[in-house]
Amino acid sequence: MARGRSGASEGRTAAAYALQLLAESDQTLAVAESLTGGVVAAELTSVPGASRSFRGSVTAYATEIKHRVLGVDADLLAAEGAVNAQVAAEMAAGVRRVMGASWGIATTGVAGPEPQDGQPVGTVFVAVDGPGSRKTVRLRLNGSRAEIRRESARTVLGLLSDELRENARGQDTEQNGGI
Repeated sequence: MARGRSGASEGRTAAAYALQLLAESDQTLAVAESLTGGVVAAELTSVPGASRSFRGSVTAYATEIKHRVLGVDADLLAAEGAVNAQVAAEMAAGVRRVMGASWGIATTGVAGPEPQDGQPVGTVFVAVDGPGSRKTVRLRLNGSRAEIRRESARTVLGLLSDELRENARGQDTEQNGGI
């Protein structure tokens, strides 16, 4: 198995590590995917026991679905296109709201073969939205369409794990009266 990002131990995937952190904190996750087309959800559901924390996903491949289902601002989509940091952030917040989850994550970008919305192949935005946490990261990836999609999925799961650990540290500090 691939080594997951963000401190995941050898032999565990990024999905397994994120799900472990969610389960330990009794939190849930929803996923909004565009360029990854279900890869993130597939990674999560391949982990035994995923149903404890994973609520579901929306594959919002069409720009219209990003607006109608996830609530991404129509003016933003018209002006900037779907390959944009704010679009990723709104997708993550939207899927979190729609699915009633503690956390939402999202992917949007260009896997190829052609540029899209004025962005070159390999431009990807991933986002996490959770309790007191909202983060978006721009990626510039190289490789085949499949490689770009896989790396996008791995990265958004790693970003989620980072934010879950940070959120847990913040809660521990509050509960212990600060450090």
